[in-house]
Amino acid sequence: MTLLRHALSEERGFGRLGVVCSDDMLRKIAIYANGDARNALGTLETAVANSAINADGKPEINEDVLSQVVSRKALMYDKNGEEHYNIISALHKSMRNSDPDAAVYWLARMLEGGEDPLYIARRCVRFASEDVGLADPNALLLANAVWDACHNLGVPECNVHLTQIVVYLALAPKSNAMEEAYLRAAADAQNMMAEPVPLNIRNAPTRLMKNLDYGKGYTYAHDTDEKIAKMSCLPEKLEGRRYYTPAGLGREANMKARLAAVRDWREGRTDVPPFTSPAYGRGNEERISV
Repeated sequence: MTLLRHALSEERGFGRLGVVCSDDMLRKIAIYANGDARNALGTLETAVANSAINADGKPEINEDVLSQVVSRKALMYDKNGEEHYNIISALHKSMRNSDPDAAVYWLARMLEGGEDPLYIARRCVRFASEDVGLADPNALLLANAVWDACHNLGVPECNVHLTQIVVYLALAPKSNAMEEAYLRAAADAQNMMAEPVPLNIRNAPTRLMKNLDYGKGYTYAHDTDEKIAKMSCLPEKLEGRRYYTPAGLGREANMKARLAAVRDWREGRTDVPPFTSPAYGRGNEERISV
């Protein structure tokens, strides 16, 4: 802005013309230039060349003139620059913090700035599992439906669909248990990539494989009264590892109770089969259904 003011006042610039240009207009030119002095001066020169003459007979750069020089959207949002990442970060963190008003504002900043609605929809699909997960499984279904709506309708019609999912995700109960579970498992997978699959859960399509004890000791869960077997499915060196830790909010509270019932039975802390225990939710299927 200092550079632009200098160009307007100096004799070698536009000083002789007495151009009228408010600080607000200069600020918009500066933002559009994004730190590029040559771009800023070129934009100012084009704006002066297209300026209207005011009542005092002086050229004046106003909103209409500036809009002719650079698109209104380009003045507000640079979807290829740093601000693009700042604003999508602001949207994501506003939803994570259960603030629908801030989330809708940042959504509008992106859409009014010309952002691809499918990019925003993809981020919402990711958020639905990363930050909501099983606390509200419907979040992922709705996010995918909104992605389809954006794909089929485009802007401006899909703006309301994006608003719907952004508000829904902001107010949904939160859990990052899905991401945490994968990161824990991924760390073990990377550090112990060569761990063999336990023999009891290996596939045994040939006689040779059966002779090598592939599949030996496997229990078909559906053949048991409990519909669950006590056998381990992890490699021996990872026995007892816990990757999924439910947050216990929203519908994930049911998952937490189910998991505790399964582990208690499998590890011998109770004789009550998990699928019939009150903790698992029998008799309350409507509440726990997705």
